[in-house]
Amino acid sequence: MKELFIDIETFSDVDLTKSGVYKYVDSDRFQILLFAYSVDKGPVKVIDLASGEKMPEEILKAIVGSTVKKYAYNAQFERVCLSKFLGYPVGSYLDPSSWYCDMVWAATLGLPIGLEKLGIVLDLDKQKLSAGKDLIRYFCKAHEPDIETGEIQKKPSDDPERWELFKEYNKRDVETEMEIHERIAKFPVLESEWDAYHLDQRINDYGIKLDMDLVEHAIHMDLVNSEENTNKAKEITGVDNPQSVKQLKEWLLEQGTVTESLSKSDIVKLLDDTTGNVHEILKLRQELAKSSVKKYQAMENAVCSDDRARGLIQFYGANRTGRFAGRLIQVQNLPQNHIENLDYARNLVKEEDFAGVLDKYGNLPNTLSELIRTAFIPKDGCRFIVCDFSAIEARVIAWYAKEDWRLQAFENGEDIYCASASKMFHVKVEKHGENSELRPKGKIAELALGYGGSIGALKAMGAVAMGISEDELPGIVSAWRNANPHITKFWWDIDKAVKYVIETRKPYKCYGLSISYEKGVLFIKLPSGRSLAYCKPRKGINNFGSVSITYEGVGTNKNWERIESYGPKVVENIVQATARDLLVEALKRLDKAGYKITMHIHDEAVLEVPYGKSSVGEVAQIMCELPEWAKGMPLNADGYECEFYKKE
Repeated sequence: MKELFIDIETFSDVDLTKSGVYKYVDSDRFQILLFAYSVDKGPVKVIDLASGEKMPEEILKAIVGSTVKKYAYNAQFERVCLSKFLGYPVGSYLDPSSWYCDMVWAATLGLPIGLEKLGIVLDLDKQKLSAGKDLIRYFCKAHEPDIETGEIQKKPSDDPERWELFKEYNKRDVETEMEIHERIAKFPVLESEWDAYHLDQRINDYGIKLDMDLVEHAIHMDLVNSEENTNKAKEITGVDNPQSVKQLKEWLLEQGTVTESLSKSDIVKLLDDTTGNVHEILKLRQELAKSSVKKYQAMENAVCSDDRARGLIQFYGANRTGRFAGRLIQVQNLPQNHIENLDYARNLVKEEDFAGVLDKYGNLPNTLSELIRTAFIPKDGCRFIVCDFSAIEARVIAWYAKEDWRLQAFENGEDIYCASASKMFHVKVEKHGENSELRPKGKIAELALGYGGSIGALKAMGAVAMGISEDELPGIVSAWRNANPHITKFWWDIDKAVKYVIETRKPYKCYGLSISYEKGVLFIKLPSGRSLAYCKPRKGINNFGSVSITYEGVGTNKNWERIESYGPKVVENIVQATARDLLVEALKRLDKAGYKITMHIHDEAVLEVPYGKSSVGEVAQIMCELPEWAKGMPLNADGYECEFYKKE
């Protein structure tokens, strides 16, 4: 036996979509109902575990051992479920090193990761993918308790005919997955990427500890505060539901205040122009609309019985670049913390000291929001070392384009916003000194214009809100592009190269990148050896009448559609993908050095390190070691130590 293709059907009283697979299997009610498998692509067999059938010894050995490759669609689910089935305790799981995920494989090709959507794109038999949803609802999900028995689970004996259909569905799932595997296997995944996936699985298995004392009190304080604010709003307005936009807009109209919406930005504007009860209601609305508690609720949903949350990171979650994505608690978009004395604020919340919070910080929802990061804590005897790459995308794009003045500025440790402003306006700019008023213009130009952005990008980044007049914006765009001629050339050289390959089907090399067309897919091979994939690329005409690049992919609304692109956007993909590869290499080195990686956010690693061992400097040095393929990259990393996660 060399390969084992697996699909399982399971039951738990925990909601998988809210809690993730680790919490799902942590329940005493968890069980595997059906186990379908194929050995070396042979006939699919189904083991009816729910009816008392036993797993063959050779299959058990293959699952536990490391010599047989195990394949599944979203293999993390099968691996973690089988760990519980085999008696592994919470926090201990089957070694992922011999497991391979066809969902990840599909993502490397820019394909949708949802099984049903992927089946449609690959033109598979839709019945194989859509049939069985009713069966899953019936056998796999908890029902309302039976009036007589109190039972929440439907057994095979409750509907034998439906159960036989479910077994057939389980069998067809493996057949479908093998068909998908055959299609995507034409484009092999690098072994280095599978190594990265296996490390990702170990990081997810380890998870991160949560301060559940803080979490539970934060949720309760928010509930009490929301009830008080709701009652107060009802007293003032007399409406049944002050959180109803329709009812509140009608009340505001009666008070002489007209507004099209009650969005956050509109409420801020209205607060400047209102007084009395209207002003008070808008402030209450602002507080009631705060979503700070949702993260705490997500923590409560995801935490396992050992107070660790797992499965928070999705490998290849952004399938255009291969960057990681957040899951469950969404660690990729945590609110920043700016309040002083976080320790004191945490203690106030744990004591549910409403008066103390209001007296010191003035606002409960804001305080809870800024404490979200601090709910992540290291295990006893450890502290966090948090370390991240500095201005990674700006460094990567300068390296590709060979924009020498930028590379030199990074090598010299200069503030890139000051350096950019100096280059743009031809004067010396110091952060707190000479011409310091120009630094904000350099900063916003750096943030908005690196990937072909223009006036609209500056506005979207808040240029006008920060006091830059609209008349100045065209000049800022021109000044930045003139200061960065090699980056500007990089955009349009890539634009021409991609169009050339689409038109001629001939490979092309430039900037250390290899662009090729194979079997309906455009590949851009990065210096790391990994490739970006663009399905069914074409040349088209955009809204401005210019020739553009189009390809099929997952759009902003998560539907499979034709997406329009152009040189600067492709450059953004290249740069972000390269930044991702640098992070992966750094994570591998940290893991090899024995560090426990609890999570990573964008370009930042969070390590759980025993007291007295290692330092920020040691971690930063490891992160900045250059891979062979990244010679000359001006990497820099820095960080800090903390007793709970925070942003310095």
